[in-house]
Amino acid sequence: MRCRKKFQSAVLLFILLFLPILAQTYAKDYKVIRGTVTKVSDGDTVVIRPFTGKLFKCRLYGIDSPEIPYNGRPGQPYGRAADRELNNLVLHSTVDVTLTGDSSYDREICIIKKMGMDINREMVKRGYAWAYRQYLKSPYASEYIDAENEACKMRRGLWQQTNPTPPWEFRKRRKM
Repeated sequence: MRCRKKFQSAVLLFILLFLPILAQTYAKDYKVIRGTVTKVSDGDTVVIRPFTGKLFKCRLYGIDSPEIPYNGRPGQPYGRAADRELNNLVLHSTVDVTLTGDSSYDREICIIKKMGMDINREMVKRGYAWAYRQYLKSPYASEYIDAENEACKMRRGLWQQTNPTPPWEFRKRRKM
């Protein structure tokens, strides 16, 4: 009985000493910030005003929406529709922003949730973005790819087109 109590005490001491260290290690991977979406730049980029801190641009992780017209260059079909859809979903809303720790073109790569709903996934599910397979990791890969397959099957949004061009291919052709 006495050995058991010593063992339990040792386990408790271990947990109390090392749990904060483990939590800090994993907390560095993803940081969650609460804020307000002040602007939608296009179907996969927003500006966030955190409740504490300064404004920053957020590129939605794991998705790629059709390109909108820019600097006199043409956009893609459903580019403006994707922009409007993201506006309707999050503009002036309080959101939880999970920072992945990555950035691209002075934008933080983020997962946005509004009242628990994954907005990134929702854009794909509604047919206004592709699952960006090249950059997706678990557990998001299967969720976002399943959402894309559902949108395609149900012919939602951009999937009403016969053979929609993914934005990464559109950008590649535009550079030529």
